[in-house]
Amino acid sequence: MDKFIAFDIGGTYIKYGLIDDDSTILEHQKVKTPTELEDLLTIIQLYAELHNDAKGVAISIPGAVSDDGIVYGASAISYIHGPNMKELIQQGTNLPVYMENDANCAGYAEVWAGAAKGKQDVIVMAIGTGIGGAIIKDGKLHKGANLHGGEFGFMLLNVNKEIAGDGWTRMDSTVSMIRKVAKKKNLPVDALSGEEIFSLAEAGDEICIEAIDDFFHLLALGIFNLQYVYDPEVILLSGGISAREDLIERIYDKLDRFLKTMPKATVRPTVGICKFKQNANLLGAVYGLKKQLSGT
Repeated sequence: MDKFIAFDIGGTYIKYGLIDDDSTILEHQKVKTPTELEDLLTIIQLYAELHNDAKGVAISIPGAVSDDGIVYGASAISYIHGPNMKELIQQGTNLPVYMENDANCAGYAEVWAGAAKGKQDVIVMAIGTGIGGAIIKDGKLHKGANLHGGEFGFMLLNVNKEIAGDGWTRMDSTVSMIRKVAKKKNLPVDALSGEEIFSLAEAGDEICIEAIDDFFHLLALGIFNLQYVYDPEVILLSGGISAREDLIERIYDKLDRFLKTMPKATVRPTVGICKFKQNANLLGAVYGLKKQLSGT
């Protein structure tokens, strides 16, 4: 069975390992992310030397990744932006290299062996500090003309509630919810967490109840819009909020309210939870590498 080397390059740690053709993780390690590019390349090269029978190296990396190997944008790892990372890794390992944005890799993981297995048109939304994700069209990533496909957090939504001065507001995130509650309670943002806000709401705190309702309203509104723009088979959610048992139920409640006011809108979005968590980027990078090697 074929084996593939995979690296998930993050701002704090680099996860890496060996994955087989059947999405099984055979080895899994992590190391603190180095401060210099040369040290990162050495880590990749040394691991590749240990597994010189691997079919290639799959890289999940933050930023807007072009097909030619340049990582545009900005991230916590400044040295990856500028050089042709793909070429450098290929030169150091003498193996085929696939490199893709981390959120896109997470989307590929779900299509390969997760909650979207067997599906061709899929949206994966990562909900956290911001809202990002991946768009899968006909089984392939849709990266867009400017490598911004899946940047759902930049959507502008008119919600007729507390809106920005220009009449529009951006799609919400859990961090935005925390900021709203902290402002109304006159607290520093770091004094609250999403979990605490949900706990306070369950205890009857009106400010938290309203903030959570706003959060689900905006999230469902974004999902509704994405459904009718792209019409995917399923929209999958990831991030810390995805662990909440009532997440899907509350989203469907909002979606059903939208549909009641729009009798001509007959498609109810199918919403689910991503299967993979911490290892999604490794698996998705390997799936991308497999597609690259097979030419599909």
